[in-house]
Amino acid sequence: MRAGSGALAGFLAADAISLAGTRLSQIAVPWLVLTTTGSATRTGLVAFAGLLPLVLAQALCGPWIDRTGARRVAIGFDVASGIAVAAVPIAYAAGWLHFPVLVALVAVTGALRGPSEAARHAMVPSLVRYVGLPTERVTGLVGTTDRLSALVGAAVGGGLVAVLGPATALLVDAGSFLACAAVLAVATRRVGSVRPEPQGSSYLAELRGGWDVLRRDPVLLAMMVMVAVTNLLDQGYSSVMLPVWADDVGGGPAAIGLLGACRGGAALVGSVLATWRAERLPRFRTYLVGYLLAGAPRWIVLAVGAPLWLVALVHVVAGFGAGFINPVLGAVQFERIPEDAMGRVSALSLAASWSLMPLGGLLAGLAVTGTGLSAGLMLFGVAYLVTTMAPLLSPAWRTIDERPQVVVVAASAKASTAARS
Repeated sequence: MRAGSGALAGFLAADAISLAGTRLSQIAVPWLVLTTTGSATRTGLVAFAGLLPLVLAQALCGPWIDRTGARRVAIGFDVASGIAVAAVPIAYAAGWLHFPVLVALVAVTGALRGPSEAARHAMVPSLVRYVGLPTERVTGLVGTTDRLSALVGAAVGGGLVAVLGPATALLVDAGSFLACAAVLAVATRRVGSVRPEPQGSSYLAELRGGWDVLRRDPVLLAMMVMVAVTNLLDQGYSSVMLPVWADDVGGGPAAIGLLGACRGGAALVGSVLATWRAERLPRFRTYLVGYLLAGAPRWIVLAVGAPLWLVALVHVVAGFGAGFINPVLGAVQFERIPEDAMGRVSALSLAASWSLMPLGGLLAGLAVTGTGLSAGLMLFGVAYLVTTMAPLLSPAWRTIDERPQVVVVAASAKASTAARS
């Protein structure tokens, strides 16, 4: 067994626990708002209150992660997040959970969750170096774990909310944050990280330095913009266009659930295969084929009024293609970012990837209202195709096939960790 396998398994377990808890809260919080207020508008406001602080916190926390260490930040903010989430059911039981209190608690939770997720993301290069595996293999395992825990977490979360009620179910979510922190603390205690030498620079200067890293690398910058735009389009698809289509064709929530299961299950299979073949795959071609399958066909098949069985089949193919994308993009990002700037650069990239999502539903609603569902679907599908195929016009993107040599350090883990601390 590889010397660092325990650390990798622990990291993946912590990541899975965290994501499963997040899926639970994404069901419990909206349901709590709907059952206590009966207002869809207030439900949307609470969702916005959780997302905006998360994006801002991720954008601003990078230098702190680099100064303090990604592992410490991840563990500390997971503990703080668990306490913040637990405050919601406690306030509910005490009769204090008025709407402004709920909005404030959700905003605090979002602000705490942002640095925690960014810090776990920034831990990956240290983990790759510790276990001595190819970067694609580790990012593929992370992606596979995320997809599996998202599927399981949504199913289990829905059941817990139904059985326990949304407020009590949030206690389970709070426990997931604490469990994630505990697993991460124990499993990764020997995983060292590169610490930058003190430069005496200001926090703002370090934050600007993270942006400079992105700005100087055309691939990293283009990748950040591309993911932000595709997340916007995907958000519009899932939050507006797919429900409107399901209502029009008569499938309702069952049809939405079927398509989600088809795409999610196939994405899990694709991610497993991508992880298995990770270091042998040609990155640029894998990226192109993955996005060709995962992107525009989903919109087109809905726009032309295809029968449900064909729509489901296209979603299976789309999910399979999507499973190959994240291992490639994650590996390229981690290899190109200097590790002493990993916190600030990866945090900025994560924040940017979330930044346009609040506009997705708004733009999709305007497109459907202004042009009709079919035309709106085609418009978004073409936008997705143009965004994801734009790298064909950039020679710099073809350099992602260049792989650095992997340095194995797990065999002398204690000595390496001591040298870095």
